[in-house]
Amino acid sequence: MLLRFPSPVQHKAIKVKTMSKLLNTRITELLGCRYPVIQTAMGWVADPQLVAGTGNAGGFGFLAGATIPPAQMEADILKVKSLTEANFGVNFHMYQPNAAEIVDLVIKHKVKAVSYSRSPGKDMVAKLKDAGVVCMPTIGLPKHAVKAVEMGADAVTVQGGEGGGHTGSVPTTLLLPQVVDAVGAQVPVLGAGGFKDGRGLIAAMAFGADGIAMGTRFLLTKESPVPEATKQRYLDCKNPADIIVSQALDGIQQRMILNRFLAELERAGNLKKLVIALRNGLAFRKFTGASIFGLLKSAIAMSKDGDLTPAQAIMSANAPMIIQKAMVDGRPDDGVLPSGQVAGVIDKLLSCEELISGLVAEAEAQLQRLQAQGK
Repeated sequence: MLLRFPSPVQHKAIKVKTMSKLLNTRITELLGCRYPVIQTAMGWVADPQLVAGTGNAGGFGFLAGATIPPAQMEADILKVKSLTEANFGVNFHMYQPNAAEIVDLVIKHKVKAVSYSRSPGKDMVAKLKDAGVVCMPTIGLPKHAVKAVEMGADAVTVQGGEGGGHTGSVPTTLLLPQVVDAVGAQVPVLGAGGFKDGRGLIAAMAFGADGIAMGTRFLLTKESPVPEATKQRYLDCKNPADIIVSQALDGIQQRMILNRFLAELERAGNLKKLVIALRNGLAFRKFTGASIFGLLKSAIAMSKDGDLTPAQAIMSANAPMIIQKAMVDGRPDDGVLPSGQVAGVIDKLLSCEELISGLVAEAEAQLQRLQAQGK
């Protein structure tokens, strides 16, 4: 939806009570939610309580399915259904070993949508679409958006460089209009990276987006399961410049808060990185069942197949467990803290209801201000 503000003559015919109708976009119609506000699926964070809280507040939430086994995924789907009547989605990686099982669970329980990234399979997308599941990949370049739509995507989320976790280099303000121009006439486009409030929603819609997706802002809500010590570490980050892009974890650009663990990785040479990787890999062997020999063997194979060093390969395999240190165990300096730069300008925890209702009220106030200027 390309947001076009009324002319001075048209403005006189618009009443305040109809303002919220401008927030009904193609994405709200596609997903069946009240507001074009999407909660992204952050590993260890997007649990049933957060997803249900988002849905009950009028947004649309995605369960994180890339870091848990299928049995837990099914339990989480059922838990969300017990907490809300709102539609919701499931996120997973098309390349994860249990992807086919996740797809079957989504279809079995009539989950409204899936989000995914990295190398989607045509057969899997086709299976989901045949079952009426909305497919919403996250992309980082216009060419990826075009490919995703060609493969059957019903909507795309485009994340700019301000976004947390794996991210690109182009800011949302430049990338979003490019993607809108490339595929916006065919499917709804959502902007992600740098959003936290109603002003951001209106800005995204002015660029031609149909809504926004937020991760870090939902991480910092009362429903988020992240331990208080870790939430406080995010709130204490007052400078967006301290939320850096690093390749030290797994060789791929990720935006994270610069903490003790990340600083150690940034300073380390290749040998020390290998030692750190092995140390963390062995610490989490109860999840992987890997021995030191097995870790080294896998690392050598992965590094031969791609551009990763053995240390990066081990870290990549264990990254979800390293993130778990902060996000589950409440030890923010001993793991990594994926974060959008927007954390540097968030100073309080809100409930999902407070966040979304406040965001909508601010968006409508901004629309009124802009329309008043056209008098």
